Amino acid sequence: MIPPTYQPNELSSKGFYDTVTIQDFPIRERAVLRHVCRRRWIVNSTGEIISRDWNTVENGTRYTKGFASFLKELFGQLPNQQ
Repeated sequence: MIPPTYQPNELSSKGFYDTVTIQDFPIRERAVLRHVCRRRWIVNSTGEIISRDWNTVENGTRYTKGFASFLKELFGQLPNQQ
């Protein structure tokens, strides 16, 4: 889907960024890893490359925000961080 702020512009799809793996809440005691591919778009009139802004990952981690909050609450910090 085209980012909402660019809807009125003429855009062309230009492939995907590299896949990012994000760790989320375990399900039935098994790790859950999300593999996310973000699409790139080019604004035909300006040549600007754009994409959707996803705020699902906690800064400095590969955990979803909800999972990171849970771990911080449980351990006082995220695993593998000092």
